[in-house]
Amino acid sequence: MLGIKRLGLLAALVVVGLTPAAAAQAAAQPSSQDTQYLQALHQVNLAEIVMGNLAQQKGQNQQVKDLGKQFVTDHTQLDETVQSTAKQLNVRLPSEPTADEQKVIDRLNNLSGAEFDKAWVTAELNGHVQAIQATQTEISQGSEQSVVQLAQDALPVLQAHIDALTALAQALGVPVPQATPTGTASPGGTGTPSPGGPTESPGTESPSPGTTETPSPTGS
Repeated sequence: MLGIKRLGLLAALVVVGLTPAAAAQAAAQPSSQDTQYLQALHQVNLAEIVMGNLAQQKGQNQQVKDLGKQFVTDHTQLDETVQSTAKQLNVRLPSEPTADEQKVIDRLNNLSGAEFDKAWVTAELNGHVQAIQATQTEISQGSEQSVVQLAQDALPVLQAHIDALTALAQALGVPVPQATPTGTASPGGTGTPSPGGPTESPGTESPSPGTTETPSPTGS
């Protein structure tokens, strides 16, 4: 009887020992901000890869073609980190761009020549503005260090893209979004919500991936 009681006590200790571990695992789940950012950035990357390939196929301007190729490379690499981070955190990622991103992709598919070039640059500018805002929001409000680090690594890549797009837009006569006091481009007074929030001030809202409020195909 004594042996049985001791075995029962050991079994109870094992069960108790598992409970804190399970609780710790549950507590380690990323916040909605971190989860939404991973999902939004993944959709941005999916859209950017498609749009980058379209630029190479349909672009008339060589700079459009070259920039499209660069975007495919950069966003493919960025998405590898997004996917590995999401896997570690058990975050399920969308399998395709948002509905609004797909609408812009479909529209670009129906354009050609100089008309395509201008529409592509415009869409990319708007998308990169939103991606930068969402990324700044994650940096300031994210709680999972691996996701915050991802955002910190992504920001200079996205900023380099928008700098190149701005120069190309000026060469093509495409309107460029105005810059905010922080130096980040913002939609030119359209009041359109972005993945980082409805205002120009980053760090006020969480990104909203997959919604139909996002007007551009990228956010990168």
